[in-house]
Amino acid sequence: MKPKIAISIGDLSGVGIEIALKSHEEISKLCDPLYCINEELLAQASKLLNKNIPKDFKLHSVPGSFEIEVATVNANSGKYSYDSFIEAIKLCETKEADAVVTMPIHKEAWMMAGVEYKGHTDLLRDYFDKDAIMMLGCPEMYVALFTEHIPLKEVASSIKYKRLKQFLVDLHRDVKDKKVAVLGLNPHAGDNGVLGQEELIIMKAVKSANKKIGAEQFVGPVVPDIAFTPHFRENFNYFVAMYHDQGLAPLKALHFDESVNISLNLPIVRTSVDHGTAFDIAYKGQAKNLSYINAIKSAISFL
Repeated sequence: MKPKIAISIGDLSGVGIEIALKSHEEISKLCDPLYCINEELLAQASKLLNKNIPKDFKLHSVPGSFEIEVATVNANSGKYSYDSFIEAIKLCETKEADAVVTMPIHKEAWMMAGVEYKGHTDLLRDYFDKDAIMMLGCPEMYVALFTEHIPLKEVASSIKYKRLKQFLVDLHRDVKDKKVAVLGLNPHAGDNGVLGQEELIIMKAVKSANKKIGAEQFVGPVVPDIAFTPHFRENFNYFVAMYHDQGLAPLKALHFDESVNISLNLPIVRTSVDHGTAFDIAYKGQAKNLSYINAIKSAISFL
């Protein structure tokens, strides 16, 4: 039997619903998708896209009625993307689905709708009371983020020994025996304290995590500006970045279309496309679906 995947439909002002419709035939060969959207909004979206709804497009109806505002940040689509995600999570909890794959949301739309979370991962942490880990990438290169959506000025003070050690131990449970390069924070990985002291904390956490898991899995702190060079990546394709752009800028430069977002250290499997709502091409028939296809494949691989 094919796995059942709940599809959180994302922000209906963006490209998510187009990707779901154009990809349905292909992903149906891999899994049984269950789309968290109601008939009214699906019909409205398909009309805007001038695209037929496949006959076997199975729905898990999520209440909501509003006029879709294409390429517009608004509270209605923000609230509905939140509700769709919550329903997808519940389908996994009740074993009606084996995993959740999420289409992109718009963080400002969530804020306008009164949703207190900055994104999917923040919500999952609170929902399950677990320290979810955000890892993005593809088989050629995966990046786990130690800090995520916080101001850059707060990153250095967030690097604490106990928290980083636990992060690495939790990451080990999901990536098993893969070698992982842990990046330093400062230029030249601090130059032995000349350019910063955070690397001393990182080194201590790496050594302690390796001791606890009984293997030299984690290596670091690694000088950030050489970590993603071709020579270095011959030996590593898993990385831990200290902050969002440190890891995601090189990842997206190298593997933008095929990358996915994976939530680790949770009781459910959740993956996502690694791109935004793409309002500039919303409902124009131009959205690419490679990240979505890979998100489905990644979800299946973690089951």
